[in-house]
Amino acid sequence: MLLAASKVLDQLKPVIGINTDPDRSEGHLCLPVRYTHSFPDALQKLYSGEFRWQWRQRIRLYLEGTGINPVPVDLHEQQLSQEQHSRAHVNGRFQDQRSQISEPHLLPVRSLNEVFIGESLSSRASYYEISVDDGPWEKQKSSGLNICTGTGSKAWSFNINKIANQAVEEILKIAKSYESLKLPLNKELIQKVTNGYNESLLYSPEEPKLFFSIREPISNRVFSSSRQRGFASK
Repeated sequence: MLLAASKVLDQLKPVIGINTDPDRSEGHLCLPVRYTHSFPDALQKLYSGEFRWQWRQRIRLYLEGTGINPVPVDLHEQQLSQEQHSRAHVNGRFQDQRSQISEPHLLPVRSLNEVFIGESLSSRASYYEISVDDGPWEKQKSSGLNICTGTGSKAWSFNINKIANQAVEEILKIAKSYESLKLPLNKELIQKVTNGYNESLLYSPEEPKLFFSIREPISNRVFSSSRQRGFASK
């Protein structure tokens, strides 16, 4: 579903998802599971107009800078060996030294869930400068940057930022000890606070805004992270 949606570049072509593996996939973006085993019924309803449209925002991505390959590589179902990873990084550094700054280049794909910016080797930290909504630039070091749509706010982004009952309980205990707050630290309150925070991470797929998340930011005298997550327009 996500791969198909990334290939559709205009607004006139509908994308219909079929959950082909309901035992291992929830199929959040697909038709209900019952249509997996009775797809002719789904086709009949689509043909007769018994459905409603769902508009979902997607992300366009422009690349600008040195050493940028104008022809993107589709990594779907592709795995690189350690040797291939190393060769790619060596070639990338060599090209960066001799490449000129390129003009903004629009990638020929659209992101339905999220865009992740980071190193291809997951063990390697990312170094970058970031500006949110034309604000001040900030030098950061982290495990990468996740930028999602309303559709993606229920997926990877949610799991990056959600908190558990245990964390909420421990924070409330510390706050209570500092300020002598008279809070009943029962399961109902802890669950209510947890749900309230986690639900604030979600928003409608139709809303024209982004939600960014800094994964595992590193803060020291060189790198800072004043905002680890939040909504933005660009």
